[in-house]
Amino acid sequence: MSPTGPRTSARTLLARLATGFRECHPGGAGPGPSPADGPLGWPGYDAMRARAHERTGEHESVVCGTGRIGGSDAVLLCFEFGYLGGSLGERTGDRIEAAHTRARELRLPLVTLVATGGSRMQEGMRALVQLQRVARQSALTRAAGLPQLAVVRDPTTGGGWATLAAGADVVLALPGAQAAFAGSRVRPGGAEPAAYTAEAQHAAGHLDRIVPEAELPEALARWLTLLTPASGGRERPEPVPVPGALPGPSGGRLPAGGAEAVARARAADRPRAAAYLDACLTGREEISGDRCGGTDPGVRCGFGRHAGRTVAYAAQCGTPTRPAGYRTAARLIRLADRLRLPVLTLIDTPGAANGPEDERAGAGPAIAEVFSAVAEATVPLTSLLIGEGGSGGALALAAPGSLWATPDSYFSVIAPESAAAILKRGPDQVQRTAEELRLRPQDAVELGVVRGVVGPAPGAAAERGDPRGAGGGIGGDRGAGE
Repeated sequence: MSPTGPRTSARTLLARLATGFRECHPGGAGPGPSPADGPLGWPGYDAMRARAHERTGEHESVVCGTGRIGGSDAVLLCFEFGYLGGSLGERTGDRIEAAHTRARELRLPLVTLVATGGSRMQEGMRALVQLQRVARQSALTRAAGLPQLAVVRDPTTGGGWATLAAGADVVLALPGAQAAFAGSRVRPGGAEPAAYTAEAQHAAGHLDRIVPEAELPEALARWLTLLTPASGGRERPEPVPVPGALPGPSGGRLPAGGAEAVARARAADRPRAAAYLDACLTGREEISGDRCGGTDPGVRCGFGRHAGRTVAYAAQCGTPTRPAGYRTAARLIRLADRLRLPVLTLIDTPGAANGPEDERAGAGPAIAEVFSAVAEATVPLTSLLIGEGGSGGALALAAPGSLWATPDSYFSVIAPESAAAILKRGPDQVQRTAEELRLRPQDAVELGVVRGVVGPAPGAAAERGDPRGAGGGIGGDRGAGE
């Protein structure tokens, strides 16, 4: 029995989630009849399968087909745990391959509802190599630019966790579900059970969200709407329009000096990422974690709707960005690129976190991942500096040629305090150093790093303000993303 109550059968769950479900089966002649008691001649294996069929009504541990969740069509693959513990055998592999093939033929997203104890030991290595088959099919579907969503049910262990669940683009989980490579009977003696739960995997950055089963239909419907572009994912999307500057303590006035720019960007009452996301995106869903064991609450990544289309976003929230935050942002940008979705990045950090634990977690490689993801992206990225722009830790999220700034922001090669310390200047020289760094937003425009300052700028010449940058601004003569 599941820790959250009796397990829901595959057919019951599919009926709750999807309308118009139509089952699909492996094509072709198939593998033909299997030898008595399977490839290993495991004593009693045929009888086990017969009892599993009598108990569940299924001929294998998965059911696959097409159906509609909310307003989106999808291919669904649902495990029946009552059939030999939802284990993966050769014929399970046939059905998983059929589901992926169908998804690619119809260009539909794939939703996998996982509940499995792992590979079927009664089929030995012939069962284990199905994991390679599953990985290959997932890679082909990924290369086709189609989203893959997984729902971790209880239990999801072994190769099912390592391929079908953990390898999906978005991973949801039911509360209390076992989610681990090690099954409950093969863990080290005395191991803490809580470490093998969906909640533990979520805290470690390995899955995106815990969703109660009653909320699953709505959650999947929202995700499918966001991740399925109207164009079918084959056209280059239009860039995200530059958001306008939200009202801040400056009233839209450009800072007179570098020290003022820094003070305003650090002001507690200055609009932050959450306010910008609320202002420009609706129906947001967020991904969580870097899939390497870390999370960073100071970086928010996900998808939302703007003017009727999906936008991906990665937003710094004003804190030093940890390695997990950079890796999550890189994951977001690469996923958006595959799904042909435009990206908005909001930049606001004093810099990369630089403690010993951050270096051990790979701060440098993590920042390099974001630089690479931005450089390799084939979809347009739009970036807005909304507060502090501290060195490479901020620049990593900036789109080259499509970076804008608000009046309450600054961008600098180094914080003025750190620059003064390197130059062996006293605290009384920090303000002078800030001026010399030319870190005001209008300085960044003049230096050719920022395309323009969005929002009103009283007292400054509004040179060729971009009509698509909300609120006008200074600098720039092209639309975002061109």
